[in-house]
Amino acid sequence: MTMMGEFRQFAMKGNVVDLAVGVIIGGAFGKIVDSLVQDIIMPPIGRLFGGLDFANYYLPLNNQAMNLTLVEAKKAGAVLAYGNFLTILLNFIILAFIIFQMIRLMNKLRRAEEAPAVAAAATPEDVLLLREIRDSLKK
Repeated sequence: MTMMGEFRQFAMKGNVVDLAVGVIIGGAFGKIVDSLVQDIIMPPIGRLFGGLDFANYYLPLNNQAMNLTLVEAKKAGAVLAYGNFLTILLNFIILAFIIFQMIRLMNKLRRAEEAPAVAAAATPEDVLLLREIRDSLKK
């Protein structure tokens, strides 16, 4: 078998295709969560802290003025952009919590499917024989 044939066989396995679909959906879901944090959650939080934009919080490392935006400060030299880090950290926490809830739900559904499969244990043979004896004595 040629190398291309082996690669085609590998790439067409179910696990590889499932992984590719998961990565694509995960990337799109990450963008949704990013938008949720930046456009929905962070503006009210910034408003609570005096109308400040968390994305522009930074510590200058090259004696830049503190009144510059983050983009301008980066052009002037190195900065420690902790506001951007906080936003990305919040993205991660929300995404991790949502994934945790999804896995929790999937495990719960899996357990519900497995429960009926484990039927009540068959009645032992000695109990069946005792029941037959009881029934025949009643007659």
